[in-house]
Amino acid sequence: MKAKFFAVSALFLFVSLSAYSQLKYPHPKKDNVKDNYFGTVVADPYRWMENDTSAAVKKWVEEENKITFGYLDKIPFRDKIKDRLEKLYNYPRYSTPFKGGERYFFFKNDGLQNQSILYIQNDLDSEPQLFLDPNKLSSDGTVSLTTYAFSKDGKYFAYGTASGGSDWNEFHVMDVLSKKDLSDDLKWIKFSGIAWYGSGFFYGRYPEPSKGKELTTSNEFQKIYYHKIGTPQKDDIFIYGDDKRPKMIFGAQTTEDERFLIIYPSQGTSNNALLVSDLTNPNSRVIPVITNFENNYSVVDNVGDKLLVLTDKGAPRYRLVLIDPLHPEEANWQTILPEQKSVLQSASIIGEKLVAIYMQDASSHAYLYDLDGKPEGEIKLPALGTISGFSGKRNDKTAFYSFTSFTFPPTIYRFNVDTKQSTLFRKAELNFSFDDYVTDQVFYQSKDGTRVPMFIVYKKGMKRNGKNPTYLYSYGGFNISLNPSFSPSRLILLENGGIFAMPNIRGGGEYGEEWHKAGTKLHKQNVFDDFIYAAKYLIKEKYTSPKYLAVAGASNGGLLIGAVCNQAPDLFRVAFPAVGVMDMLRFQKFTIGWAWVSDYGSSDNKEEFKALYKYSPLQNIRAGRNYPAMMITTADHDDRVVPAHSFKYAATLQEKYKGKNPILIRIETRAGHGAGKPISKILEEQADMWSFMFYNMGITPKY
Repeated sequence: MKAKFFAVSALFLFVSLSAYSQLKYPHPKKDNVKDNYFGTVVADPYRWMENDTSAAVKKWVEEENKITFGYLDKIPFRDKIKDRLEKLYNYPRYSTPFKGGERYFFFKNDGLQNQSILYIQNDLDSEPQLFLDPNKLSSDGTVSLTTYAFSKDGKYFAYGTASGGSDWNEFHVMDVLSKKDLSDDLKWIKFSGIAWYGSGFFYGRYPEPSKGKELTTSNEFQKIYYHKIGTPQKDDIFIYGDDKRPKMIFGAQTTEDERFLIIYPSQGTSNNALLVSDLTNPNSRVIPVITNFENNYSVVDNVGDKLLVLTDKGAPRYRLVLIDPLHPEEANWQTILPEQKSVLQSASIIGEKLVAIYMQDASSHAYLYDLDGKPEGEIKLPALGTISGFSGKRNDKTAFYSFTSFTFPPTIYRFNVDTKQSTLFRKAELNFSFDDYVTDQVFYQSKDGTRVPMFIVYKKGMKRNGKNPTYLYSYGGFNISLNPSFSPSRLILLENGGIFAMPNIRGGGEYGEEWHKAGTKLHKQNVFDDFIYAAKYLIKEKYTSPKYLAVAGASNGGLLIGAVCNQAPDLFRVAFPAVGVMDMLRFQKFTIGWAWVSDYGSSDNKEEFKALYKYSPLQNIRAGRNYPAMMITTADHDDRVVPAHSFKYAATLQEKYKGKNPILIRIETRAGHGAGKPISKILEEQADMWSFMFYNMGITPKY
C-alpha cells in the first residue's frame, strides 16, 4: 500500500513538472535606470513599478494574477483544502475580558466572521450585549478595528479603523451608554495609540499626503495633538513635534491616574528618548527624562511622583527601575527588578502588585512581586507556551490572561491577586485531537557556532525518514520574538503528516538586546546563516529533505526567504516570501521605511551599502540558479512594505530564472500588510498556500 502511494506521488510530481513549462510570464518593459552607489553602478530596470497606481503597473498586476490563479485553479485538491480550513476555523474565539470604567468588554468571533465583534457586560455574570460590530463597517469585511481605549470614567470609547489593510487610521468616538458615534472624525493617523486625559485624548498624526501618493509617500513630520471630544480636528491642540528632524516617530501615553503624559520620541524601530509632562500642573511643560536614543524605555505606570520604567539600559535582558522625572540622572534610579538570565518582556501593576512576564528560551514564565520588587511566587502555566493579554487595573483583585502554544488553542484564565491562583475561565472548543501531537524544542549550531533554539511540532509516531513535508518559518529582526502560538491553518500540515518548525534566529529579542543586535546592520548575515543551518539540521536529522522542505516568512521574514533562496536554493523545494522587503537599496524611500535603518542600515552609508548589496534579494537574483517553486505574496494596499518590493522581485525572477519550477506572485486586492485581514481572505490565501506546497512536493493530502 505504501509503495503504491509513493508511486502515485511520483506520477503526480511528473504531471506537476510538466505543467510548469507551460507557464508563460508577462514580459514587462525594462527601463535604462541606473544608480551609482559609491562607485558601484546598480541597474534598476523595473523602477517604474514603484508607481503602483500607474496604468502599466495595474495591467501587469492583472496579467500576473491571471497566471497565478490559473495555475492554482488546476490544483485538484485546492477546494478540499479550503473546505477543511473553513471547518478548522469555525469555532468560537474569545479575547481576554478587559475593563472600560466599571464594565467588562471582550471580543468574540463565532468562527467564520470576517472581523471579531466587541461585547459589553455590566459584570462578569451578566448577559453580554453587542457593543461594536466591525463587520458592519464594510460590506466585505475589509474595514477593521485597529486600536481602542476607554475614557477613565468609562463614558467614552475612542477607536481607530483602517480600510483595505492600510496603516492609515481614522479615529472615532462612541458614547458608551447610547452606543452611538459622536461627531468626532480624525484622519491621517498612523502608528498612534489613544491616550485619554479628561474629556479628550492625545494622539499622533501626519500632514495630509498628496492625492494619489497616500500609500507610498514618505511618512514625515508626525506630531502629537490633544483632541477634545465634540470638537473638529482642525481645533486640536498641538502638543509636541520636531520640525528640524522630520523623520521622527512620537508615541503618547498617559499613566492610569492620568497624572503624567509620556512622550516617546524615536528615530527608528529601536531605542527611544523619554519626555514627560505633569498634567496636574496647568503650566507644566514637556520636560526631558532621557534625551539620547541609545536604549529602550517603556513606562509601566507611575508610583506616586516617580515613573516605573522597563529598560535595557545597563541590562540587555531588561530590568525595571523607578525614575524621578525631576531628578532623572541614572545615579538616582532605583532598581525594582534587576536583570535576570531570562528576558523581562513586560510588567504591569494589578491589585497593587507587580506582574512580570519573563521569556526563557522563547517561552513564557510569569511571576508576582510587591511594588518594591519582593518576590511573591510564580504564576503556574499549563505547558510550554506563551502568556498574553494580561488585563487588570491597579485597584482590581482579578486579572485575566490568555495562554497558548502550537497545539494548545488560546485558553483564558482568571487570576486572583490575593490567593495567587489561576482558574480556567474560557476554553476554545475545536474538533481536533491535539493529544496526538507533540512539540519538541531542540538546539542546533549555526555557521559560527552560535547555539540557536528551534521548536518542532509533529504527530506522535512520526518516522524520521526524510520524507515528511516540512514548513520552516522564521522572522529574525526588529527585536521581535517568535513565541509558541496557535494557528488553525497549521493543522492542515500536521494532520497530513507534516512538520512545523520555527527557529528563534538572531535579530529577534528571544535573548535580549544582544541577540537582536547580532542580527542587524553589518551582522545581518547571521540571520540568514541561522535559518539555513536550521534547514540543514532538519535535513541532517532526517525530519525532512530538500524535496519536502518549504520555507516561509513575512515582511522582514519575506526578506529572509528572498535572501536564503539566493544563498542556498537547493535546500528548499517551495518558498513563500510574503510582503517582503526585497529591494534593500531603496526601502528607506517609501512610507515608514526610513525607520528600519536602525535595523538594516542604509545604502546612503558606504559600509552599510556594501553589506546590503551583498544580500539584497532583488539585486542578488542570478540566472542559472535552480530556484525553488515560489509563491510571492503582497497586497495592493500595503503601505508598510510597499508592493513594489515584491513586484520588482517577481519580475526579475521570472526574467532570469529558466528552470521548470513555477515563480508566481499572488497580489491580494483590498488588503495590506496583514493586520485586519478578513477571515474570508485569510482562508483563500491559506488554501492557496497549502495547495501550492503539497502540489509542488508531489503530495496529495488525505481529503
